[in-house]
Amino acid sequence: MRISLFATCLGDTLFPEAPRAAVRLLERLGHEVEFREEQTCCGQMHFNSGYLDEGRALAERFERVFAGAEAIVSPSASCAGMVRENCSPEIAGRVFELSEFLVRRLGVEDVGAYFPHRVTYHPTCHSLRVLRVGDAPLRLLRAVRGIQLVELEQAEECCGFGGTFAVKNADVSSAMLADKIAHVLATDAEVCTAGDSSCLMHIGGGLERQRAGVRTLHLAEILASTEEEPFR
Repeated sequence: MRISLFATCLGDTLFPEAPRAAVRLLERLGHEVEFREEQTCCGQMHFNSGYLDEGRALAERFERVFAGAEAIVSPSASCAGMVRENCSPEIAGRVFELSEFLVRRLGVEDVGAYFPHRVTYHPTCHSLRVLRVGDAPLRLLRAVRGIQLVELEQAEECCGFGGTFAVKNADVSSAMLADKIAHVLATDAEVCTAGDSSCLMHIGGGLERQRAGVRTLHLAEILASTEEEPFR
């Protein structure tokens, strides 16, 4: 299958290892991955901040850029959710978050990954409540060789990021983050993973400020790791 990668703004500017890992993974599974260089922001930040016209303009641009794509895959549930809810049904039906694409479209759970670390998984709000990916990420993680997957208490609670919410409602956001970090630390995990770099940025920042010794890592990076090409 020929797959179009939707890297997202955060993937392009701050966390490029997530989309790169998605490419390595999809190519390892035998698929051809293309990157359409005209892609930009999907408009989610604008919608969240009340700039609806600007958000719609970017959603329409997304449709033009990815016109004709067989499948559009993103390592971001929030951006995939934005596109699926605001683009035309014709293109929205071809947009997938990485884990749901692997499990539901390709029918793959064991991607040949190897990651010998203690890991806990944070299901992001958009993956749960917009895309409804269910347990797809956990099914993929459970099949990773060497992993010790630890359940996160109150996992479905928001981490407090919420895009501009974290800026406009900093006190509430910080309180929510403190609860999430407490639950992460209670697992004694080495790594906290998720399907959205935005949530990992928020959680990772809190962990780093506490010098907790727990790193955050995108789901795609764990799934792309193998014994032959271990994560560094």
